[in-house]
Amino acid sequence: MLFAGAAGLAAATAVPLTARAAQASQGARVAQPAIDGTAQWGASPPAGTISLVQRRPAAIIVHHTVSSNSTDYSRAQAHSHARWVQALHQDDNGWVDTGYNFVVSRGGYLTEGRHRSLETLLGGTNFVLGAHTSGANDFGIGISNEGAYHDGAVPPAAQWASLVQICAFVASQYAITPTEIYGHMDFNNTLCPGIIHDMLPQLRDEVADAIG
Repeated sequence: MLFAGAAGLAAATAVPLTARAAQASQGARVAQPAIDGTAQWGASPPAGTISLVQRRPAAIIVHHTVSSNSTDYSRAQAHSHARWVQALHQDDNGWVDTGYNFVVSRGGYLTEGRHRSLETLLGGTNFVLGAHTSGANDFGIGISNEGAYHDGAVPPAAQWASLVQICAFVASQYAITPTEIYGHMDFNNTLCPGIIHDMLPQLRDEVADAIG
């Protein structure tokens, strides 16, 4: 089931992103959205080695973090949420770092997840091995959305607009076709990313339009 109204809301809502031209080696056609790196949101150091996959990823895999559906849409909340995700993954799961490569806050702010994900994205030739999708981490970039969407909640317009922008930029940098955007449940037995999975056809269409 698609929620076509979300696209109209996204177009009408100001998103806290500042764009600048990307200077990837192959010449990206999509403007780089503002992405707050690990240093900006106060990440803890990785608990081990960050591994790189020495090729471009072939897919984008969309998730949700199953945090509360906060009505605090501030940048401070985006940073607090990023720290929460990292602590959950490092302390509870025992992982080296945040499992996702990037996270989209409910207010539309973008944060780097696992260390070096932003650096490699800007380079456009390799990527950071995440821990977000069993069996697909070595070919998929993981982008997660703050909130819980398995009970019918719909992502806020600003979050959706930023999800489109980060997916379009990632796709452009790595020459990924929008048809290769998937949800976590396409690979594993999970409810993730909830209702966003039903919206993937819309996401693919909007990313394709953004790439041009």
